Amino acid sequence: MRNLIDILELSVEEIGELMGIADDIIERPEAYSDICKGKKLATLFFEPSTRTRLSFEAAMYELGGNVLGFSEANSSSAAKGESVSDTVRIVSYYADIIAMRHPKEGAPLVASYASDVPVINAGDGGHNHPTQTLTDLFTIKREIGHFDGLTVGFCGDLKFGRTVHSLLCALARYKNVKMVFISPEELKMPDYLIQEVLIPNNIEYVETTSLDEVMPQLDVLYMTRVQKERFFNEADYIRLKDSYILTPEKLASAKADMRVLHPLPRVNEIANTVDKDERAAYFRQAKNGKYIRMALILRLLGLK
Repeated sequence: MRNLIDILELSVEEIGELMGIADDIIERPEAYSDICKGKKLATLFFEPSTRTRLSFEAAMYELGGNVLGFSEANSSSAAKGESVSDTVRIVSYYADIIAMRHPKEGAPLVASYASDVPVINAGDGGHNHPTQTLTDLFTIKREIGHFDGLTVGFCGDLKFGRTVHSLLCALARYKNVKMVFISPEELKMPDYLIQEVLIPNNIEYVETTSLDEVMPQLDVLYMTRVQKERFFNEADYIRLKDSYILTPEKLASAKADMRVLHPLPRVNEIANTVDKDERAAYFRQAKNGKYIRMALILRLLGLK
């Protein structure tokens, strides 16, 4: 039995295979419409989610399977004090695969030890979000066609953003990728990722507080929101939340084939007027998430 807790548990080759399956699902959806008939996905979301939870559910339904679960901790026995291990152990008797989101780092890993079925980490605190990373990689592949040699800008909350951390680790395995980190000083990329991922892999990187300065260099701009729920001090959140807002004017200096990604939800860090720009790929990105999760469910269940 295999789980997916961290994106690095998948090799570059396995990620390529998953993207190939997802491409085939897009081309031939009818071939996959009942492949999970009789199978059940449990979505255990101890933290609110719209896109991730619904894309998992849509993925399972489109594969012909069924879904059960909960969308917040207060609607589960966690509200009574039940441990994650006990919850997951019980749910694994009722489902064939589990997708789990939790506010505490490491909770899905703990869950995987207790489960009799595969567990997918759907986000754990500020740590990891591997299926969002698969979505991001799949979108870059479909939009640009390759990873090698790309200059990727990460903008906004780089300190707490689990999607940023996961994507950085995944991209570090491709050739000649350059990273550009754009953030306020208070929300810089954690030093441990630079020391443990970038430097050992000889990844070129730049840290800056200016988006305008680096915009012409970028092949991909990965925008993030400043997450209120990650702050202990509301005054700090209010001071920093509008630090970087992407507008058509700021995009004027970008490459014609550059792509803007965002894990969503957006608040105001991307102006609505950017949506009609062909370089804005974030809604296509959200759609891609369903297909790559379909591919992952099939792979973890051992279905072809």
